[in-house]
Amino acid sequence: MGSKLAARHEDPGVQPERTVLSWGRTSLATAVVAMLLIRWYPSVGPMVFLPVVIAITGAVLIHLSQRRRYDMQTSGIANERVAPDFWAIVWMTVMAVLIATTGVVTMWVA
Repeated sequence: MGSKLAARHEDPGVQPERTVLSWGRTSLATAVVAMLLIRWYPSVGPMVFLPVVIAITGAVLIHLSQRRRYDMQTSGIANERVAPDFWAIVWMTVMAVLIATTGVVTMWVA
């Protein structure tokens, strides 16, 4: 029915699955950070929603990219050549720095 099957490799349950699970935990942790930031609302005010929006957006983007990431890992193992997802790591780092920076600035301004 038009569903794209992932490439097969001879060792199911290994790296692609662990990588997807790891990114899933990262997405969940980012969403939890967003929920914890909402606790600042009474003392900081509506500006607290800037780092919250950044964190939620990051969590959603991580979640939406899971299928692509899994397909890349599975194809890489099948072809015996797996390249690291450089841009995912760069954007994750940028997101973490933005959350921290906007959080500190938000507290400072309040």
